[in-house]
Amino acid sequence: MSLDNPHVTYLCQRCGNCCRWPGDVIVTDTEVDAIAARMGMEVSDFVQQYTRLSANRRHLSLIDKEDGSCFFLEGVNTCRLQDVKPVQCKGFPNQWRFDGWREVCEAIEVRSGGDGGGDAARH
Repeated sequence: MSLDNPHVTYLCQRCGNCCRWPGDVIVTDTEVDAIAARMGMEVSDFVQQYTRLSANRRHLSLIDKEDGSCFFLEGVNTCRLQDVKPVQCKGFPNQWRFDGWREVCEAIEVRSGGDGGGDAARH
C-alpha cells in the first residue's frame, strides 16, 4: 500500500537507484545477526567493518561508498544482501520514501480497485 493512496502500490524493478541515494540504512540487531551470518563473519567484526552510527546517533547504519551509495551495491543494481537485506530496503517505496524518490525510482505503479485506476502504469 502506498503512503499517500491506499489503492496504489509500487512494484520494484530492482533498478538500484534507491541504493545510490545517500543516507542512513538502519539495521536492527536481528538484521545485523542475519547479515553477519550470510557473510560468514562474527557479529562484532561485521559491526566494526560494515556499520557506522546513524546521523541521529541512535542506531547502527550500513556504511556507504564514497559516492553515498550502499556499500553492498554491486554494479548497476545487484544487492549483495538481497536475501537478508534490511526491512528499510524491503519497504521502499511502499512503506517509506525520500524526497524526490519518484524522479529516480523505476518502480511500476500498480492500482487496485476503488480509485478508478486501471492496469499498471509505468512512470
